[in-house]
Parts: sequence; C-alpha cells; structure tokens
Amino acid sequence: MTIKNITVLGSGIMGHGIAQVSAMAGYKVFLRDIEQVFLDKAMEKIKWSLQKLTEKNKITSENAVTIYNNITPVIDLKKATENTDLIIEAVPEDFKLKEKVYGELNEIVKNEVIFASNTSTLPITELSKLTNHPENFIGVHFFNPPQLMKLVEVIPGKDTDKQVVDELTRFVHSIDKNPVICKKDVSGFIVNRIFIPLVHEALHSMDRDKVSMDVIDSAVKFKLNFPMGIFELADYTGLDVIYKASYEMSLRDKHVLLMHPRIKELYEGNQLGQKTGKGFYEYKKENYERVNLTEEKAAQYEPLSIVGVAANNAAWLVENEVCTLEDLNLALSLGMGLKTGIFDLVRKLSPSRVLENLKSLGEQQEFYHPNKYIENFK
Repeated sequence: MTIKNITVLGSGIMGHGIAQVSAMAGYKVFLRDIEQVFLDKAMEKIKWSLQKLTEKNKITSENAVTIYNNITPVIDLKKATENTDLIIEAVPEDFKLKEKVYGELNEIVKNEVIFASNTSTLPITELSKLTNHPENFIGVHFFNPPQLMKLVEVIPGKDTDKQVVDELTRFVHSIDKNPVICKKDVSGFIVNRIFIPLVHEALHSMDRDKVSMDVIDSAVKFKLNFPMGIFELADYTGLDVIYKASYEMSLRDKHVLLMHPRIKELYEGNQLGQKTGKGFYEYKKENYERVNLTEEKAAQYEPLSIVGVAANNAAWLVENEVCTLEDLNLALSLGMGLKTGIFDLVRKLSPSRVLENLKSLGEQQEFYHPNKYIENFK
C-alpha cells in the first residue's frame, strides 16, 4: 500500500490548502469540484500562496512552478479518481452531501483506494458505512489553514484496517505535518472536544457572572495563555463552523457540551464572525483585526468554569483512552495554539478552586459534575 497519486474532493479553503501541501511534498494531485469557477478560484489562491512563499525565500520560483503543475483541476469525477491511491474528501459538513459523493465514488473507484474524510465533527464509522469498503476508510482532520497549521488528527473508524492507519500516518508525516491519532471515534475527536464546548461555556459565564465579552477574552488570553480570547477565536473560526460542530457533537453525545442559544441566533442571522464582518465582535477591515484585550481587563475575571469545562473534557479523553495526555497536549498546542497544558492551567488557578466551582455549578446542572480524575487532582 503506497500512496503516489491523490485526489482532493472539494476546492474550498480546506480542499485547495490540502491539495497545495500535498503537491509541495511531491504528490500528483487531482483537485476536483463541481464547477470550473470554483476550481479557477482555488488555483488562483494556490498561485498566490506559492508566490508568497517565493517572496519569503521558502521556495524558489522553479519550485513554485513545479508545485503548481503537480495539481490538476478537474470537474469529471471519474477522471479525477481513475489512477488515485488516496481520496481526501473535503466537501462541506453536510452528511447528505457526503452520502451523495460516496455513493458516486462507490460506482467508479478501485477496491484498494483509501478514503479519507477531512470532517471535523461527523463520525468516521458512520461515514465509512457509506462506502463499499469501510476497512479502507479513515478520518484526516486538517486544521485551517492547512498550509500553516501543523496538526492533523488521524481518526480510525470501528472497521478501519490498521494498515490504513499506518499508511495515513506516514502520509501526514510526508507532507510535513504532525499526526495525532484519535484512537476512538468520539464526538468532537480531540481538539474540538475541548474547543467547541468552551465557546458555549464562555457565553454561560457571561450570563452567570455578568461580565463583558472582552473581559472574559482578556482573562482567557492573559491568565490562561491562550493565543486569543474564546469569542475572538470563535469569530476567526466562523460561527457557521461552530454551530454545525455544536449540533453534530451534541446529537451524538449529550454530555459533551452545554448548548447556549446565542450560537444558533448568530448563525441564523448570518453573523458568522470575521468572514461576514460581524459575529461576537464587529470587524471593519478585510484583513483580520485583533480585538483590544488587556491585562487590566483580565484582572477583573477568574475563568474558573472555562478551565473546569476544558479539564472535564480533557480528563474524559484521557480516561477513555481516546488519546494519551502527551498527545492531548500536543494536539491542543498545534491545533489551538495553547501554550500551557489543560491540567497545568488547573494547577495555575488552584485545583481546589476549580473543583469547588465545578461542584457548585454541578448542583444546578449535571453537565458540570467534575470528572473523577479532577476530584483526585493534586
């Protein structure tokens, strides 16, 4: 089982980014979408990205031409997959759309082709059943933008062959990324299991403690060493992504997050964050604007419940052998930019205070009941 030729289905932000990093590693890539206008736009973005790398002396002009020519944009699905070894599906997060795509693939691809879905939330085992060969199906969750983000979560389904896991892990290494294996197909995988519930918890904290968004975000940034505030990060990620991930995660695991209605309101109002000019915050420029967060604002709030919710989900992942503590910290460092491990944050804020806060909240809402690992935390 050797991967030489790759097909990427979907030429959006994730699709064309995955195509680019694969082509940069020397793979021949077919980039497929349903309309030429989508492909033209994607290839322009790839050309722009390669030009930037040339200007920064990270690649030569000759390299840029070779990489660009390693990618063949195509509409015809049969042509895109006839000689492929690996199909990376990066179509929108809609189960029915993915069902349609895999149904078409079942009719035309050879039996030994590996299917890899770039889904961030949909269950891999469920998706694998849409194909004729679930043993050849795996999740490869890249992070946005794929050209810059080093983390790739590798998620085997219930029936995934170990050889496929090994081959995909080698592939991720070959494109200069860090694979972290999510050993069980759980809701949210690793990073989203931590991140998505925190967006909801930040909103509950606002309501409960009567503080502003920028105060909470300042506390998260300066007291917890996050690269940016929770609301700021949600706006950067996109409230459409947050909403869809929240829905899918809670659909499959009622204990993973405590839904706050504000996420759905923003989504339905098309207030999706930076991409629409307004989400939790307002943005006036096309380039990404940083929110004014300060240490003075941070001093006004103790984000105990935010750390508690993160620690509860982190403990659940380790306790259920979804990943090791080392892999958890690596994934959160590379995927969320966390400079401090979750349990080190508990120590920083005081284990007893975090535990007491969770117990107090747990009296009103079972969701907050502390994990046994935290109850025994030193």
